[in-house]
Amino acid sequence: MKKYLLAAAGVVAAAVMAAPSAVGASAETSLKPVTAPAAEPVSAPVSLPAAAPTRIRTVRSGERVDAGQGYTVWLTEDGKHWAGPDGFENFRSVVDGNIDRSHPGVSHQSEGSEAGVFHSGLYYGTRKAGRVELTDAEGHKTVATLVALPGRSDWGVWYAHTGPSKDSPAVALYDRAGKLLADLPARTF
Repeated sequence: MKKYLLAAAGVVAAAVMAAPSAVGASAETSLKPVTAPAAEPVSAPVSLPAAAPTRIRTVRSGERVDAGQGYTVWLTEDGKHWAGPDGFENFRSVVDGNIDRSHPGVSHQSEGSEAGVFHSGLYYGTRKAGRVELTDAEGHKTVATLVALPGRSDWGVWYAHTGPSKDSPAVALYDRAGKLLADLPARTF
């Protein structure tokens, strides 16, 4: 596209320079160089490839996973467990009826400080999970780490770290082909 704009500018410049002699102007006419206006950048629609699926790490029931920055996660048959740098343990059940595993879904818990925020949650209702992605208020995306028990059951755990924020990011679950399965909107606290 750029070479066609430059070629067109060159043709216009040549026509302007030739115009005085074409209408009988004297050869002594002072010709000033003509510069073509700077071409505006043209943005064509860009088709971005779908983000690659995240590798799902398979862990044994009860196996502790270092989630970074002092956080640990582990899975048992009844749900997700996690502990922070303070050592306090938390739990999110997959069997108490609070989630509907017959449809794809995603949950979100977070805790943090001025240093940053640890986000984690469940993804469920699908055996085709590809990635979980967080999007903050400025549009920055963070791809989460996925963990599941052997046999790729219909649920697993995701976790990620972001910078400090007073807002909760949007969370989206995609399948391996990049199709959105479930999402949670961002929230302001």
